[in-house]
Amino acid sequence: MSSEMITLLMLVSLIALIMLGYPIALVLGGLAAIFGLIFIGPQVGTFFMLRIFGITADYILIAIPLFVFMGVIIEKSGLAMRLYEAMHVLLGRLRGGLALATVVVCTIFAAATGVIGASVVTMGLLALPAMLKHKYNKSLATGAICASGTLGILIPPSVLILVYAPLAGLSVGEMYMAAFLPGFMLSGLYLLYIVIRCYLRPQDGPAMPAEELAGYTTGKKLTMLATSVLPVAVLILAVLGSIFYGLAAPTEAAGIGAFASMLLALAYKSLNKETLKAAVYSTMSITCMIYLVLMGANFFSSVFLHVGGGRVVTDLVLGLPFPDWGITLAMFAIVFLMGAFIDWVGILAIIVPLFTPIAAGLGLDALWFGMMIVVIMQTSFLTPPFAYAIFYLKGIAPPEVETMHIYRGMVPFILLQLLGVVILAIFPQIILWLPGLMK
Repeated sequence: MSSEMITLLMLVSLIALIMLGYPIALVLGGLAAIFGLIFIGPQVGTFFMLRIFGITADYILIAIPLFVFMGVIIEKSGLAMRLYEAMHVLLGRLRGGLALATVVVCTIFAAATGVIGASVVTMGLLALPAMLKHKYNKSLATGAICASGTLGILIPPSVLILVYAPLAGLSVGEMYMAAFLPGFMLSGLYLLYIVIRCYLRPQDGPAMPAEELAGYTTGKKLTMLATSVLPVAVLILAVLGSIFYGLAAPTEAAGIGAFASMLLALAYKSLNKETLKAAVYSTMSITCMIYLVLMGANFFSSVFLHVGGGRVVTDLVLGLPFPDWGITLAMFAIVFLMGAFIDWVGILAIIVPLFTPIAAGLGLDALWFGMMIVVIMQTSFLTPPFAYAIFYLKGIAPPEVETMHIYRGMVPFILLQLLGVVILAIFPQIILWLPGLMK
C-alpha cells in the first residue's frame, strides 16, 4: 500500500474515532499499535518503549504537575475572592465595572495558575451572582467570565505552552516570554469592548449605586489591594522572573511556585489536610490525563512519520496553489476549526508533528508560528460544541442563566480573539520582543 493511502487511512480513522467520542489517548495509542503492527511489524513495540522512556525522563515535563498543583492551591487559598472583592470596590462605580473587574482578576489569576478550570469556575461563583444581582446583561456577564477565564491557557505559566514547546523543539522559557504581551493584549481588547458596549448600552452593565460603595474608605481600599495584589505579584515574580533572568529553568521555577503557593495558602490560613488532599488528587488526575495523551500522541507520530505520513502531508500542503501566506492561513484555519471538536491536547498531538516542518519549509519564525497556534487554540475553549469554558460555567451557573445566553456571550469575544490573531500577524514583534531581550 502506498504512503499516501496509509496516511489517508490513519488521519481519517483518527478524526472519525475522536468525533465518535472515544478517549483521545486510547485512539492515538490504539491506531498507532494497529497500523504499526500491520505496516512496520512487531518491532514497533521498541518504538513505543523508547517513546515512553523519553516522555517520563523529560525534565521539562516535570513542571506540569508542579504548575497544576500551584494553580489548585491558589484556588483553594481564597486569593481569587480577595482579588475580586478589591477590584469590585475599585471599578464598581464604572459602567460595566463588575465585568471589567472580572477580566482584570482573571488576567492576574491567569499569570499565577496556568490552567483555565480554576479561573472559570471560581469567577463564575464569585462574579456571576454579583453581575446578575446588579442586572447585567446575561450574555455579557457569561462571555466576560468565559473569555477572560481562558487567558490562563495563554498567559504564563501556561500548561498548554509547557506541552507545546517540547513537542515543537522550542524553549519553554522563550515561549513563556513570547506569550506575555499577546495575553495582555487580548485582556486589553476585552476591557475595551466592555467599556465601549456599556457606554453605548448602559443597561447591559449598570454602575453600582454610590451608597453601596460608601462604606469603603481609602485606607480600606488600599488594605484590600495590598492583601490581594501584592501576594500575587510576589508569586508571579518568583516563578516567571526567575525564568526571565535565567535564575531557574521552567521546572525549577515551577517548584518555587508550588512552594510559594503553599506559603500563600498558609498565610491566608487555608492550608490544611483537606486542601492538600484535594490539590494532590486534582493534580494527579490532570497530570495523568496529559501524560497519557502525550504517550499516545508520541506513539501515533512515530508510526505516522515512519510510514511516510509526514512527508506526504508536507508535500501536499506546500504543493497547494496558494502563496506562502495562503498556506499559513490555511493551517491557522484548520487549528481554529479543530478547536470546535477536539480538546487542546488532542489538537497538539495532531498538528505539531504535521505543521512544524511545513512552517519551517515556508521560512516562518518557529517562535512566532508556535505562539500564533497557541493564541488560536485559546478559541477552542470558547467555540461550541466542544468548549470547556462553557461546560465549566454552565455547571455552576444559576438556573436563570441558559446555555444560549452563554453561547451568545461567546460570539463577540471569539471575534476579539480573531482580531488579536490578525494584530499579531501584522505586528510579529508583539510576540518576538520580550524573548529577544533574553538573548
